[in-house]
Amino acid sequence: MNLLQKKSITHLLSQKKTLQKTLGAYDLILLGIGAIVGIGILVLTGVAAANDAGPSIIFSFMLAALVCGFVAFCYAEIASALPVSGGVYTYAYVTVGEVVAYLIGWTQLLIYVLSVAAVANGWSAYFRSLLEGFHLHIPKMLSAVPQQGGMINLPAVCIILLMTWVLSKGVQESKKVNNTMVAIKLSIILLFIIVGIFYVRPENWDPFMPFGWKGVLAGTATVFFAFLGFDAVATAAEEVKKPQRDLPIGIVVSLVVCTLLYVIVCLVLTGMVPYHLLNVSDAMAFALHAVGQDFAAGVISVGAIVGITTVIFVYLYATVRVLFSMSRDRLLPKPFSVVHPHSQAPVFSTRIAGFTGAAIAGFIDLRALSNLINIGALLTFVMVALSVMVLRKTHPNLQRGFKAPLVPYLPILTIACCIFLMTRLALETWLYFCIWMIIGLSIYFIYRTKRQKDSHQEQAYMMKKAN
Repeated sequence: MNLLQKKSITHLLSQKKTLQKTLGAYDLILLGIGAIVGIGILVLTGVAAANDAGPSIIFSFMLAALVCGFVAFCYAEIASALPVSGGVYTYAYVTVGEVVAYLIGWTQLLIYVLSVAAVANGWSAYFRSLLEGFHLHIPKMLSAVPQQGGMINLPAVCIILLMTWVLSKGVQESKKVNNTMVAIKLSIILLFIIVGIFYVRPENWDPFMPFGWKGVLAGTATVFFAFLGFDAVATAAEEVKKPQRDLPIGIVVSLVVCTLLYVIVCLVLTGMVPYHLLNVSDAMAFALHAVGQDFAAGVISVGAIVGITTVIFVYLYATVRVLFSMSRDRLLPKPFSVVHPHSQAPVFSTRIAGFTGAAIAGFIDLRALSNLINIGALLTFVMVALSVMVLRKTHPNLQRGFKAPLVPYLPILTIACCIFLMTRLALETWLYFCIWMIIGLSIYFIYRTKRQKDSHQEQAYMMKKAN
């Protein structure tokens, strides 16, 4: 069997769909916002302003959004042309071949599961902070991983298992929960802007660029990953009612809305408090406390917990859809693609994803592994841009609900930007990533050998039966 065997686009688009089509453009926009607006706006805004760019952090967010915009245009085109579950994994399968698709899928699983665990750790920190406001304390043994002197990070484990249970109930029920949580999150961000704008002191914006353009570029590298999440929209393609129209809308609109929110929040934040005081994990609540708005700060903390919950939900959702697609293509065992007859959700995949994320969040210190999310995301972005160029060449007449502008120049620029950012990552990150890929290749060849053996036995049985 050819390692670079490609999946037929005709077969892919005519494949029987086993997931319910329940999502519209509005749901996809909220799915994207749910994934993007989380740790980035609640944590990175203050830290990046204090350490990298000062008030000019707004330019850092704009530059990061520009690069993500290049990727988003590529995503929008290919997601509208191939509206099937799996995202980048599926795109790689039809444009490059099986083994590359498997490794991209394996990389996506790394990104999403580590993101679930990392974000759950952030959720745990906000939750403990909120409880402390009511003079309630969770013992360190139950709120920290063993490497940090605890036994288990129980709040992180519990929130992941709760989101796993919600997802197992099916997309129709899950989207209602996600849409509600996103609405709450947007409300608390608007509350911060409305309350905070009356306490803005223009003198806090002077100097506006304390670290110059070097600081702005350093800030761009820091906040780039605050935009990750819009790509998760593409993994939901098979459950969208009108994918050619709604997928591009969901991807691009969610990115634009989040960019505007980031810029406005940063302007208000650095206008309320001198930028050098913002090196804290709860910058929005900190700024409101600093101007005496303690009640609003408390509301923001509650909203932050809800906001981070939506990010956990979306990354779990994306993990399950990648497992489902890889299993359906016989690159993972069949149980991963079995859907529950009542909820129409791949329950086995959901439980495996949830339990794995919970185990990592509960027992492993993620600080050394966090950049694996970055390198994996950049690699998948390179694959998306490459897939757009390949499909334009091999299938020029394929129906596309959206066409990216300036092809092939835009995808080439996207690839160049992503590779440049990958070279900025530490050698340790590359080492961990290579180990993960070697593990993935080993599983691929072991399972592929078993699959071929089963196929030969089945053929022999059929021939024997025919005779």
